[in-house]
Amino acid sequence: MTQVENLFKPIRIGKVELKNRIVMLPVTTGYNESDNTIGDRFINFYTERAKGGAGLIIVPFTPVDIASPAQAGLFHDRFIPGARRLTDAVHAHGAKIAVQLLIQYHWATHEGVPAEVVGPSPVFNQIMRCTPKALTIEEIHRLVDEYGKAAWRAREAGFDAIELAIMGGYLLNRFLSPYSNKRQDEYGGSLENRMRLPLEIIETIKQTTGEDYPITCRLNVEEFMEGGYTIRDSKKIAPILEESGIKAINVYVGWHECPVPTSQMSVPRGAFVYCAEEIKKVVNIPVIATNRINDPILAENILSQGKADLIGMARALLADPEFPNKAKEGRIDEIIPCIACSHCISEILLAYKDWRRPVSTLCVVNPRTGREAKYTIKSTPTPKKVFVVGGGPGGMEAAIIAASRGHQVTLHEKGGKLGGQLLIASLPPYKDEINSLVRSLIVRLEKAGVEIKLNTEVNLKTIEQGRPDAVVLATGATPITPDIPGARGDNVVTAAEVLNKQKEVGKAAIVIGGGMVGCETAEFLTQQGKKVTIVEMLKRIGSDILATNRPFLLTRLKNADTRMETNATVEEITDNGVRIRRNGGSDFLDGDTAVLAVGFRADKKLAEELRGKVPALYSVGDCVEPRRIKEAIEEGFCVGMEI
Repeated sequence: MTQVENLFKPIRIGKVELKNRIVMLPVTTGYNESDNTIGDRFINFYTERAKGGAGLIIVPFTPVDIASPAQAGLFHDRFIPGARRLTDAVHAHGAKIAVQLLIQYHWATHEGVPAEVVGPSPVFNQIMRCTPKALTIEEIHRLVDEYGKAAWRAREAGFDAIELAIMGGYLLNRFLSPYSNKRQDEYGGSLENRMRLPLEIIETIKQTTGEDYPITCRLNVEEFMEGGYTIRDSKKIAPILEESGIKAINVYVGWHECPVPTSQMSVPRGAFVYCAEEIKKVVNIPVIATNRINDPILAENILSQGKADLIGMARALLADPEFPNKAKEGRIDEIIPCIACSHCISEILLAYKDWRRPVSTLCVVNPRTGREAKYTIKSTPTPKKVFVVGGGPGGMEAAIIAASRGHQVTLHEKGGKLGGQLLIASLPPYKDEINSLVRSLIVRLEKAGVEIKLNTEVNLKTIEQGRPDAVVLATGATPITPDIPGARGDNVVTAAEVLNKQKEVGKAAIVIGGGMVGCETAEFLTQQGKKVTIVEMLKRIGSDILATNRPFLLTRLKNADTRMETNATVEEITDNGVRIRRNGGSDFLDGDTAVLAVGFRADKKLAEELRGKVPALYSVGDCVEPRRIKEAIEEGFCVGMEI
């Protein structure tokens, strides 16, 4: 019997039967065409998730024109043919598909007319950095009508159900929330009035699609906004939605601008399952648990304990569309894990800020996301002997892909462990999820048949003796020691030495470099009770940290009384501290230990030795240029495909 038998039991939502309990949550991809229609890239993306075994796939569409190519539309009949291609493709693989009708912050009164930011009331929108126009009664009535028309188009296009989005601080959520709804008319004030708009939309959808067509709701059950509603309020809201005809509640928490992290790596797995459990107590329809569920065993436990009826996951299926199939077949250790890095969220936010900017892959650990047709892994007609030098993410990915295509691959790692910089990246507080990626890479190396040689230094002689047809260098990078007085003193250590606990740090530490590495190292030290100062030459601390993660890390640093000095250039490191220059003046910061976090330098030594001496030579990851996990894995993937 499978370890996850409950996860693969059928269930009904209204009249629609799902083959299992795995729901792909809606995620805006930006993969649609510039005119909001659906093309091959969009269809390939969702088809891959259907092939991977998801029971239900929910896809967001806008029911009104928002003058943005970043979101697919259903506000005109011209969208029906493309949507029908999508539903047919998903149905061909045994999955059901629902359309989520979602208005974020914009709407346009007519197609081709510039969109404007709107809301229930002129309450400042922190995401859009503006005060929205309050919708008039006439505009609200038109909005209700547009939802009904979009729902009719969804049914015509072959979707199995409709999901109404009341979440994320988006428009309907703002009408429901007392934080943002300050109206004095029939759409504001009491809970009854604040629910009027969504209930009118539900009734209109039923009238246009028929009573038998399932409608579900993605409900924000805990806003985490001061003055907003809470789980206690939602336990009153959910039964009203059920009575109105809603057939399932898809649990959501937080606004995008709320001060509480809801999907970051610092959030424990399954942290908000309690919300689904509480909603399940007050309704008799299926409840979907969501947020930070990237492990099938956790999902199984949630179901077996009766805390929810279905499991929602979006980013886990970006990372590995085969997640359901692998779980069902008992290949859990082969699943490529979502590491909750939030790159996908940041990528979409950037797309909304600049609609002309093309969206590349949404996923750090899966280069095929959004490029399924382009990156099709095919067997090689000419198997080669391949040496990969370096066991970091780039080297491991290159080895996995090359071996899976039929090459004979040997991976050489000079250390005693695989993982490279991932081993260090997993050490700061709240970064241990990265270890799941290391474990997955190792398992996939072994399953692909890669020969692994640890504690093996590779040089020109090794290569000449081994006579490989191709060599992939993934030798990484080394920490930079800046050319300033005192930088090589006994009280100076690198961030890596601190995180690895190779060097002792005094009671007062000065971290030189306020980028992501410096900030994470500073937090590591504060949790050890150290007094920490960060010195950054730029005007902004953490400028290289993703916008979706930066506020939470900086808040934790501030709460730990971390001193942060910006626009400061280090002139000298002494036994007693660091001398800095700022705004033309000099200052001295007292401290016992200086921690260097000023970047890395690519290790190109072996590449220079081998150039012109092997049939094919490739370099991936930090040995090309120090960057992030995403670039290392993608380069490794591409080289593995090219050999």
